[in-house]
Amino acid sequence: MAQVPQRFFDALAVRTWCGLSLRALGRAREEIDAINVYPVADGDTGTNLYLTLESAVAAVEAVFAAHEVDERPRDATEAPPDAGDGPSLADAVGAMAHGALIGARGNSGTILAQLLRGMAQVLAARGDSAHTEGPGLRLALRHAAASARQAVAHPVEGTVLTVASAAADAADGVEGDCAEVARAAYEGARAALAATPGQLPALERAGVVDAGGHGLVTVLAALVETFTGRAPGPVAVPHARVAHGGEDRAGSDRVGAARACAAEEGHGTQQERATDEDERPPAFEVIYLLEAEDAAVARLRQRLDALGDSLVVVGGDGLWNVHVHVDDAGAAVEAGVEAGRPYRIRITHFGHGDAHTTGTGRPPRERTQRAVVAVVPGEGLAALYAEAGATTLLARPGEPPASGELVQAVRRAHAREVVLLPNDAELRHTAAAAAEQARAGGIRVALIPTRSAVQGIAALAVHEPERRFDEDVVAMTSAAGATRHAEVTVAERQSWTTAGICQAGDVLGLIDGDVAVIGADVAQVAATVLDRMLSAGGELVTLVLGDEAPPDVADHLEARVREAYLAVDTVVYRGGRQGALLLVGVE
Repeated sequence: MAQVPQRFFDALAVRTWCGLSLRALGRAREEIDAINVYPVADGDTGTNLYLTLESAVAAVEAVFAAHEVDERPRDATEAPPDAGDGPSLADAVGAMAHGALIGARGNSGTILAQLLRGMAQVLAARGDSAHTEGPGLRLALRHAAASARQAVAHPVEGTVLTVASAAADAADGVEGDCAEVARAAYEGARAALAATPGQLPALERAGVVDAGGHGLVTVLAALVETFTGRAPGPVAVPHARVAHGGEDRAGSDRVGAARACAAEEGHGTQQERATDEDERPPAFEVIYLLEAEDAAVARLRQRLDALGDSLVVVGGDGLWNVHVHVDDAGAAVEAGVEAGRPYRIRITHFGHGDAHTTGTGRPPRERTQRAVVAVVPGEGLAALYAEAGATTLLARPGEPPASGELVQAVRRAHAREVVLLPNDAELRHTAAAAAEQARAGGIRVALIPTRSAVQGIAALAVHEPERRFDEDVVAMTSAAGATRHAEVTVAERQSWTTAGICQAGDVLGLIDGDVAVIGADVAQVAATVLDRMLSAGGELVTLVLGDEAPPDVADHLEARVREAYLAVDTVVYRGGRQGALLLVGVE
């Protein structure tokens, strides 16, 4: 990390600011997570902000690594280096914004990503300039606040949007260098944060300030440290949460301030529905990256706004990050498919009655007793699993999730006991590592070695959270093991297989992971696969169709089962962009 203080806002200052922000959020993460009241009691605002900044830092570091920049400390009076000596300011802020966009988590992270993108748009517009000074930083803060507010479907005061606007307003009144502008923005944001309980009833009832706003104040404090070499003191706020029995949880000024900053995940979204005590808030959080044109995104905003609340759509130039709370997770994903190409889809089930605050000012929800976390290969299956109560992690073909992503999914489930369904034989070692890491964090995790999403469906069908954990795991494992799995796909290249040599473009039928049929027609190969599987018996056939499967293949297979196999039922699901043309399960 470059040395502080920095005099100019250049690429090294961006790097320094990002690094200091990440460290500061790391220190405050657990304290921010600990209290959570608005609008959903997720308990992960600090974590979401940290992960978003972590992605931004990684992107900035990659730019510097590519340029192999000399990191020698610069004297405060020394002019910044020429743009040719390393990444330009535009390079650095562009990387910061892109990294935050693709790594944004939750409402808080999504809005933070747009704030950073708004700053980058102003700073990158300066072309090849190696740096900017106070006036340029003022303009960047103003545009950041405005663009974040535009990204939110229904802005609400008393949230991070209010804090961002106050920071920009305070900076506007300062004529000076970057240090003076940063200090004014920080002080304005800190004052606005302290006032948030008086603007939002949910915060006032709970005696807290907005958590997203506190995160932004933390980031602005890091900006001050970047230009002055000194971090501002802890944020003192007038509200502290009181624990049950009347004991003040704040054991010290610092802890009390951090714990007071607990209004989780509402951060500028419309929550009139959620704060109405007579109406239940949506059950799912849906987040995905989306490749789409501007016109399609405008239509998507309208559709998602009608489906739920907490809608935030950030990004541009063909890449977007979409966040919404809905009851129909499948419809939210389908809307993204209609708009463009959604990927990295994350669907979180908030739980039954304990995941939301409904205006009662109750404390954060306790962990649920048990949850299921599943890796799924397509948007349709992600929605199906989520509607059954599972926390899902989408795995794109060629993009298997890392163990860290699985650990985060386990933590998002917010349960004491978790059943993990990898749904892919290739993920068994990754899933085992994630399970071990989650256990080290105090979560009881059982890994069921499902090799296909159809086995996961069978396991989820017998899941009963009310029975003992071991009994539930045994039942789910037995159901998965009793389900034979197959898939129909297209060969990408010539290859030797257990069924002979295949050529690129051949249709392959794999049974239990091995190639069993090679042909030219999808329907014929699928029928042959199904006949071989049912020759050993079966009572239920599950078909999961990919987007590229012929439209009549499901009807053809259903008719074949009805005609040739008595007392065998068939269910059909739409899997979306799952890689395989068809997944088949026989129980």
